[in-house]
This record gives sequence, C-alpha cells and structure tokens, in this order.
Amino acid sequence: MLIALTDLVKQTGDYLNTAAINDYCPNGLQVQGRGEVSRVISGVTASLALIEAAIRQQADLLLVHHGYFWKGENPCIVGMRQKRLKALLANDISLLAYHLPLDIHPEVGNNATLGRALGIAIEGELSASNPRVVGLLGSLPVPLAASEFALRVQQTLGRAPQWVEGDRPVQRIGWCSGGGQGFIDEAIDAGVDLYLTGEASEQTFHSARENGISFIAAGHHATERFGVQALGEWMAKRFGIEHQFIDCPNPF
Repeated sequence: MLIALTDLVKQTGDYLNTAAINDYCPNGLQVQGRGEVSRVISGVTASLALIEAAIRQQADLLLVHHGYFWKGENPCIVGMRQKRLKALLANDISLLAYHLPLDIHPEVGNNATLGRALGIAIEGELSASNPRVVGLLGSLPVPLAASEFALRVQQTLGRAPQWVEGDRPVQRIGWCSGGGQGFIDEAIDAGVDLYLTGEASEQTFHSARENGISFIAAGHHATERFGVQALGEWMAKRFGIEHQFIDCPNPF
C-alpha cells in the first residue's frame, strides 16, 4: 500500500504533538524524497551506515530519533553531512526525525517503551515541576538487589551497563533515556532507589554514592532503540505500509 508523504508526516506529527514541543532541532520531515511511501526503515541515528542500509532495503523513508540540523552546529553542507545528504537525495529517500517528541510520548516514547521493557510500572513524570526533564518514575512489583536489576538491564538491552550499587534494595526507579545523567538530582529528590539513564559523567558516581542510591548508565544508543521501533510499528499499522528496524551497533 502507498501513503502520500505529506499525509504520513502530518498524521505522525499530530500523533506525537510536535507543535507543542520546543526542541533543539526540527522535528518532522528533514529531507524530502519521493512523494509516496510504502516502505519505512527505522533506526536510532541517521548515520551513513543506516542510510546505506536503507538504500539496500529500497526504503522510501528513513525514520530516526537523532536526525540533523541541531542548534549551534555548523550549517555548511560539507564533509560527513554532505555525504549523508547526498546519499539520501540521490536515492530519493525522505528523512523523518523526532527528538524530544519521541522521548516523552506516553505510548511509543523512548522512556515509556524502555520502562515497559524493563518491567517497571510507570507512575508519572520524573519531575513535574521542571519541563526540561523528560524522564519517568515507576516501581518494580517486588524489590530487587541492584545486581539483579543490572542483570535485567543487560539481558534486555544486550550490553553490560556501568553501574553503582546503593545501600538499599531497588523498587522505586527513575529513568531518562539517552544523555539524562544531569537529572540525577531530580531522581534523588523524588526518593528513588535507583536512577537509570544512557550516559554517565564523572560527578554522577559521587551523586549516587553519597546519596545512597544505585545508578545505571546503560548506553545512550541502547536506551533509545525502543521508541523508534514502536513508532515505526505504529506507522505500519496506521498506514498499511512496511516497516523494518535496523540496529547499527553503537557501544555508547
């Protein structure tokens, strides 16, 4: 089945409520390709490797979480950016990217899908008073040792996380996919036993250790694989088109 590119973009933007979200990059159609879509390839980041995989799969549209044109970047179309855009344009492939809208969506968002994958019952926002914080709060049905939960993360995400063990069992959890290590203070204020995100900074260790909580850095890429897959599946069902997720390995 074919869907007009303009209709797909409009309905997906409405579903994700992109107009209401202030972001660091444009959300939606970043590169325009052919006017009709029957096959979507999704992935975390619009790298050259993912674009080349989409070309091999004869995609009409590439759907990603990390697209292009970030605030503060050099806008010149040279080097790595030129190679990526040239490959998309030469093959008439559209690029559709959603950043914060895909982090916060309650159904297909990175944080909602990550929480469900880890067996966490979602209870609410990590910090209702701070709109910059896009993470969530939730709990496990029964308390686990930090080592047990770290093993669950490893088995679910397919990579060994970095982690710090706190001084109590883990039941109440805060999490924010990607580079959310700076929100550990909000998690501590919320009374969590463990905070999980993708990355760690040097000071994150001290914040966790001195406040007695466990901390897990499970990988930026690894924690943001679920949302774009879920959105791609939503598109497939909504529009009757094909969808395939391609994971280009990234250890960070």
